[in-house]
Parts: sequence; structure tokens; C-alpha cells
Amino acid sequence: MSNDTLRLRAFGACAAICLAPAAHAADEAGPVTAEVGGRVHWDFTVFDNDDRGAREPNDTQFRRVWLDVSGKFYGFNYKAEADFAGLQYEPGSRGILARDVYIAKKFSAGTLTVGQFKQYFSLDDRTGSNYGPFLERGYASTTLAPIYRKAISWQTNRPDATWSTSAYSLESIDNSSTKGGALGTRLTYAPEMGEARLRHLGISLAHERYSHPGSGGASSLLIRPRPENDLANNSRITLARFADGRDTDFDKWSLEYAEVLGPWSWQSEFSGGLLDDGAQHAKVLASYGLVSWFVTGESRGYDRKTGRFSRIATPNRPSGALELALRYDYMRGNQHLDGQPDFINASTQSWTLGGNWYFKPNLRVMLNVIDSRNRDRTMDAVVDHTLAVTGRFQYDF
Repeated sequence: MSNDTLRLRAFGACAAICLAPAAHAADEAGPVTAEVGGRVHWDFTVFDNDDRGAREPNDTQFRRVWLDVSGKFYGFNYKAEADFAGLQYEPGSRGILARDVYIAKKFSAGTLTVGQFKQYFSLDDRTGSNYGPFLERGYASTTLAPIYRKAISWQTNRPDATWSTSAYSLESIDNSSTKGGALGTRLTYAPEMGEARLRHLGISLAHERYSHPGSGGASSLLIRPRPENDLANNSRITLARFADGRDTDFDKWSLEYAEVLGPWSWQSEFSGGLLDDGAQHAKVLASYGLVSWFVTGESRGYDRKTGRFSRIATPNRPSGALELALRYDYMRGNQHLDGQPDFINASTQSWTLGGNWYFKPNLRVMLNVIDSRNRDRTMDAVVDHTLAVTGRFQYDF
């Protein structure tokens, strides 16, 4: 029996166990409740390749096919979530992946969470994939942010601020080849400014210790961003690489800023990381700026309990809501042996123009035009230039 089949049956059994007692609960305030949720993101991409870098083929994919069960169990909150999009690929590739799988207990001072869940790092990464103005997050979120990890965390909030801290393994349920441990924390502040008005400030910090990357079965530690397109695998550029088997420290940070003023919003982050294995050092820096405008007058939603953007309200018009957005993103990295010149010195940048039509708050179509360039700074040359048109049909429940 394949691992995917086992995972599918395990997830189904978990869902059945959770749903069965909930069906007999007298009401939602009972000792056991359950709610089924999910999301479907179907993407397409058309590339305009030039003669620099490897060519990218036009393609389509299910970016996400998630199903989850969440609820309460005798005073505890729980969630079990899996992504089935990997089943569209060849057998033995990605398969079914676990996402949020945790239990949580609320106390008067905050919430304790144990299990696997996305870590607390950056506004861009913490904003859910259902709510961002672009198909893909920026460079820093896809390379620096620690995603779904086995962890224990504490989260607390007040009306104008949040604080989350976590101790986590570098392993996940589906990946045991990345070894090590880490600590991370995130603080946000958003004073009350009235309806359709927001100012968000935040800082994220993390220290990760990778055990012998690149040897003994452990994965190499690589910083290789895509040009904000999940199907652009041939256009990655390496900004840092640690694969010599020495334990490696990775210190990360991100400074967050965002504003909402009626139908307009803008946000920016400055992120970075320092890597050191005792014999070589690397530094990566990233920043982006974006502006969003709801032509039909709506405003971006914001969740004050978690310090991140959320779902928009019901569109003002029966036909839906139109959002236009523009983003510039830049990331660079350099790496050298002690006392030696850089053997990696590279950068990547992209402009993304986006348009989103919301038929309902949970149903939208998206279209992005992405112009990206990778530069090898040791040669002062552009080594890849890719123009792509990407789109998505998105539904969540």
C-alpha cells in the first residue's frame, strides 16, 4: 500500500472520528464540535521566454486542494488539514501533504498550541493564501519564512497588539530530512483608527540551528527563490547554499508596515538573514512594496487577533468586487569562505501587476503579469529574464 493511500486513509479516519461525535452534539457549545473546510486553487501560466536562462513551459496545475476538519474537543481546539494537490503529479513525488495538525488550549492570558502549524514570521507569510492580492507571496516569504513545522507555541493579543512565540523543529510531518531546532517570535501593533482605516507595524525574529545540512541524509540548506510563480522552476537563482555537513546557524528578521485607507492599501517589509557554519558566511536581504486599490469601494479585511489581513466583506455590488494591485520585490544574497571573496553574489527582482474579481468573499478569479530578472553580480550580467501571465480560479469554504 502506498504512503499516499495510508495518509489518505489516516486523514479520512481522523475526519470520521471527529465528525461522528459532533453529529450527536446538542449544539455548537457542546463538548465536541466539528466543521469541515477547504480550498481549491487552480492555476495556469503562459510564459514569454527570451534566450537567457532555461525556458519555462506553459502549464496548469492545482496549486492547492486542501481539506480540513476543525472544532472543539472537551475544552481543546483542534485542526487536521491536508493538501491533496500533490496527487496530480507522478507517483512517488509530492503526494498528500499535512498542513495544520494541532491541538490548542485557550487560557485567560493566551493560547497554547502543540502540533504542526505555520510559524509566526512576516505579514506577507501570515496572510492566508485565500486573502493576498497576488497569486504568490514575495521572495522573503517563500524562502525565509519557516512554514509548517512541529512546534509548541504561545499566542496572546489585546485589541491593538499581538504577540506569538514558538519553539519548533525544522522537521515537519512529511519531511524528516531537514534536521535541527529553532525559536521564533512575532510582535504586531495596530492602533484603533476607525472603520476602513488601519496602520500595522510588526517585527518577526527567528533563530534556527540546522544539523549537518548536506550530509548524513540531511537536506542541503538552500535559498533559491522562484520569480513569484510556482510553475517557474527553471528560473530559480541560488542566493545561498550550505551543504558541507557543518551545523549552520540561520538568524532571520522581518520588519512589517501596512496601511489601509478606505479602498486603498499599501504595505512593505524589509527582511533578511545571516547564515554561518563556522567556515563560511552568507547574507540575504529582501524588500517589497505593494499597493492595492478596490475599484468598487471595498476595503481589505484585517484580523486583530492574529495581526494579519483577512477576508473582504460582502462586495458592494451584486456583480462582485474588483481589486487592482502592483508590487515590486527585490532579493539579493552573497556568500564567502572566511577571509575569501564572495563566490555567490546574486540578486532577483520582479514587478507584478495583479487584478482580482471577487464574485463573493470566498470566490474569486485572479490574473497576474510578472516581469522578473535574475542577475549574477559577480559578472554584472542578467542571467534570466522571464515574463509570465498567470491566473487562478479560487474557491474556499
